[in-house]
Amino acid sequence: MASVSSQALLAQYGPRESMEYDVVIVGAGPAGLATAIRLKQLAAAQDREVSVCVLEKGSEPGAHILSGAIMDPRALSELLPDWKELGAPLNQAVTQDEFLFLSEGGAQAPPPALLPECFQNHGNYIVSLGNVVRWMGSQAEALGVEIFPGFAAAEVLYNEDGSVRGVATGNMGIGRDGEPTDAFQLGMELLAKYTIFAEGSRGHLGKQLIERFRLDEGRDPQSYGIGLKEVWEIDPARHRPGLVVHTAGWPLEPDTYGGSFLYHAENNQVYIGFVVGLDYKNPWLSPFEEFQRFKTHPVIRKHLEGGKRVSYGARAITAGGLLSLPKTVFPGGALVGCEAGYLNASRIKGSHAAIKTGMLCAEATFEALGQQRQHDELSAYPEAFEASWLHAELNQAKNFKQWFKKGRNTATLMTGIEQWLLPKLGVKNPPWTVHRKAPDHSYLLPAEQCKKIEYPKPDGVLSFDRLSSVFLSNTNHEENQPAHLTLKDTSVPVEVNLAQYAGPESRYCPAGVYEFVEAEGGGQRLQINAQNCVHCKTCDIKDPTQNIVWVTPEGGGGPNYVGT
Repeated sequence: MASVSSQALLAQYGPRESMEYDVVIVGAGPAGLATAIRLKQLAAAQDREVSVCVLEKGSEPGAHILSGAIMDPRALSELLPDWKELGAPLNQAVTQDEFLFLSEGGAQAPPPALLPECFQNHGNYIVSLGNVVRWMGSQAEALGVEIFPGFAAAEVLYNEDGSVRGVATGNMGIGRDGEPTDAFQLGMELLAKYTIFAEGSRGHLGKQLIERFRLDEGRDPQSYGIGLKEVWEIDPARHRPGLVVHTAGWPLEPDTYGGSFLYHAENNQVYIGFVVGLDYKNPWLSPFEEFQRFKTHPVIRKHLEGGKRVSYGARAITAGGLLSLPKTVFPGGALVGCEAGYLNASRIKGSHAAIKTGMLCAEATFEALGQQRQHDELSAYPEAFEASWLHAELNQAKNFKQWFKKGRNTATLMTGIEQWLLPKLGVKNPPWTVHRKAPDHSYLLPAEQCKKIEYPKPDGVLSFDRLSSVFLSNTNHEENQPAHLTLKDTSVPVEVNLAQYAGPESRYCPAGVYEFVEAEGGGQRLQINAQNCVHCKTCDIKDPTQNIVWVTPEGGGGPNYVGT
């Protein structure tokens, strides 16, 4: 049965209730909260009133952010200089760095003197980013920011002149058949002079805005990776607080971008993760299985043996860097943080960039409000970014991801030249530029042209299956709602993806959402287990036909990483 359209629902149940603010922010991550905090700081300094609202689709700020990150505190120190006194959960300083090139059974470390600064972490902290975000949320609320958790922004609202006027939250109580249930409730409109989008990588609304306003015109195609992450409680005898380990090489082939991280955090915990570039070619590759296999390497398993896995999650990361950065402003709003793609892939760090861009955007927005402006372009924001230390940092790393299309050996050599040798010679930025020409999904080759990968069965000790992993993410969705993973054409998964690419969606999804099962009357059909979705966005990015579209489910659904 076809679902009832939003227009029909508005005609029958409308109009929607609305609330007006000076600024509405979509997403209570580091970027969104930094934007809100900075706006309130500036308003307090000038004794002005600026109303700020933050929408968060998770059950609380941090619910969709799994522990395990290294945080460069530079931007946080600019935003909240007294963060230590305020109790920010940055407790475990990095004490030692290791970088290893893995072969199937061995490991080789480069001489410490040759390690580029991007792989060095002195002065940084191993943190639970979810806890940092929860703490930032409390700081924002103390300044008067209104945070609405469990409310997913589902629609961008526009003025008659085409400028953004706000967002609408999703309707609640729509049944699986697309019809309103007895619990139906219209979404609410949040209207603002400026609307800031901080949804994270491959944001649902950000994707629409980039297309509508052609924000990526003249930029390289964006590039992504999938980051898979686990939290382990390990044997205290094996715990080395502050140790940071990064690896490249096995189990990935030399033509596939990726690597790992392993951080010894507080309380006998280890954060371990694996990143695979979503421009990989072989449709038989499974990022989830590569991660599980990676943990069995002798130099990795020695950290985990005798321990217990306590949490799991996955999330796409925006890794294209400066050359893929879209225009970040449009009439009525802006993109901040990973929504735009400010992550520094060479450092595997984005939280400092998210906070910094949130601050820069807030300062431009506050200036515009003081001039009685609204719904125009905040041009001062990208101008301030280009003059910032963050731009200089990203400019040095601009070619990092692109070199991997030429193979791991070339990428390793050129990263050393660009981020170790040139700085020693007094050259701040590479004098050459390497461009990307195609989006990630276009690189996938037909299955018959690629070697099939046979993965070992999980042992239940170091390696695990998808469903037991999803269980640890505390993922939950209201079952009686339309699937938020939609198909433009229901025939494509079998007739194209299965026939040509051996059904890659059953492998690139880290949560067992997609599986091919027997259809009535014979043949195969794609079954979508939307309740398993951990909101990583990989399907929206990697589907070779771009037939899968991720849309916003009911607020409060998805993973719930509380307490990790």
